[in-house]
Amino acid sequence: MQTERHVRLFRNGRNQALRIPREYELEGKEAIIYKDGNRLIIEPVKKATLLELLASWEPLAEDFPEIIDPPVEAEEIF
Repeated sequence: MQTERHVRLFRNGRNQALRIPREYELEGKEAIIYKDGNRLIIEPVKKATLLELLASWEPLAEDFPEIIDPPVEAEEIF
């Protein structure tokens, strides 16, 4: 795979745009773009996994109330 390709810039309304060649396509529907000197860096937005999401939450500061839940007694059904 090539490490670089020349692409043409064009206008899309009031925005400057470029077509991303197939070999450089990003996963998903969103990306983050930022400037680093004269370079534009485009990174795909990574969706958090459930474990990452749960790890990011603060623990609750309150205790849960005790729930009285006695076992069900067996009964005969005729």
